[in-house]
Amino acid sequence: MTQRPARLRISDRIEISRALTGLWQVADIEKDGQTIDPDQGADWLEAYRADGFDTFDMADHYGSAEIIAGRLIARGGSPRPMTFTKWCPAPGPMTADIVRRGVEERLERLKVERVDLLQFHWWSFEHPQWLDALHELARLREEGLIGELGVTNFDAAHFNLALSDGVPLLTNQVSFSLIDRRAAGELAEVCERHGAWLLAYGTLNGGFLSEKWLGKAEPNDISDWSKMKYHRFIQTAGGWGAFQSVLGAADTVARKHGVSISNVATRWVLEQRRVAGVIIGARLGEAVHTQDNLRLFSFELDDDDRDTLGKAFADTLPIPGDCGDEYRKPPFLTASGDLSHHLNAIPKPMTAEPALGSATRVVTGSYWEEAAGYCRAQRIGDRVLVSGTTATAGVDRAVAPDDAGAQTTYILDRIISAVVSLGGRAEDIVRTRIYVTEDADVPAIARAHGRALGQAKPANTLIRVAGLIGDHRVEIEAEAIINRD
Repeated sequence: MTQRPARLRISDRIEISRALTGLWQVADIEKDGQTIDPDQGADWLEAYRADGFDTFDMADHYGSAEIIAGRLIARGGSPRPMTFTKWCPAPGPMTADIVRRGVEERLERLKVERVDLLQFHWWSFEHPQWLDALHELARLREEGLIGELGVTNFDAAHFNLALSDGVPLLTNQVSFSLIDRRAAGELAEVCERHGAWLLAYGTLNGGFLSEKWLGKAEPNDISDWSKMKYHRFIQTAGGWGAFQSVLGAADTVARKHGVSISNVATRWVLEQRRVAGVIIGARLGEAVHTQDNLRLFSFELDDDDRDTLGKAFADTLPIPGDCGDEYRKPPFLTASGDLSHHLNAIPKPMTAEPALGSATRVVTGSYWEEAAGYCRAQRIGDRVLVSGTTATAGVDRAVAPDDAGAQTTYILDRIISAVVSLGGRAEDIVRTRIYVTEDADVPAIARAHGRALGQAKPANTLIRVAGLIGDHRVEIEAEAIINRD
């Protein structure tokens, strides 16, 4: 058996253990208000580092995980542990000061001068400030406060949008397992196109992908938050019978190689294209599973193994949507289930203001709205009219000037945000008109339109025009009707 986990250099600045140690369970351990002693926690992390598992993943909301990791770093030693953390702000204005404070808090808790990998999470793409935040983070990377920049739970369209707009994203951390195979599709293609990497979590589906559940009855009462979440994935993927088919196939492969089902499940993810590493959760102070995790690097899957697993996949249903959708739209595959209450509590992207008569309107504050005297959208009764919208940031900067599909994603986010701010939903959009400049851009524009409005299926017209202003490749206007019977 290999004595150390495999390593991978994913940039000039970062080399990682391909099995990262996830610290999300620190929050669960500390949920009763008792925090882990930082020195004791650092002792536990040292045991992982000693076996070569020296890359630690955490977040601003993982209890005192950042503080514990910082205490380990302060002890010195070689190699210096890699600390990846996340900043998960509430949607709202993302000014330079707000973004800097978010990063400085990470630096203070870790007691370091630079975060090795800062991963950004955003709850709702209807709030376009996420792109502003990423550009501010990119500036802090140039300043030296951040080593590399990543995101977490971004779908393929928005990950591509950020990369096409020049944000130097290195990674996207997403759910990826034998049950949830979404990341193997378009998201992997985006990574290949831009040279980015995936960090995979949930590879054991909350612990269900193990011998413990092989041939067992479906549990009726689950109190563990992680298992509650991943049980929803199992139900959505076809139910317990389909899950047992996958588990049985993994067991066949495991017996062949003399390893565990968990090893096979994790190895399958690790061998997928553009996966830099898998994140394996650690419950500090309890059993350390480094020896079993080392078996992950003692074998490789062959064509027969992949065929065995592939036949079991045919018994399952694909998880709907794209990576990260489970946090943003039904079916909400989270521990607490439906997150509508949380998303509805997020402030509207724009502030509605009175217009003539009983009408209301929203403005984005753009230069051209003020100069030309128009609003982004106006609601008259139950009808919402949205102005022709281009992918414009700041005064007149064209977003992603070389990618019409990315521009369309940005535009439709702004249109949906206007409708939402006036009391509607994306599903209320009944008409779109699209103006394009190049025939070759139509497929990418159409796919972006389908991703955003495929459920609404509005009436649509696409018109090829001689040109648009500046570097804009597409412009879209829309209409919505709210409160339809």
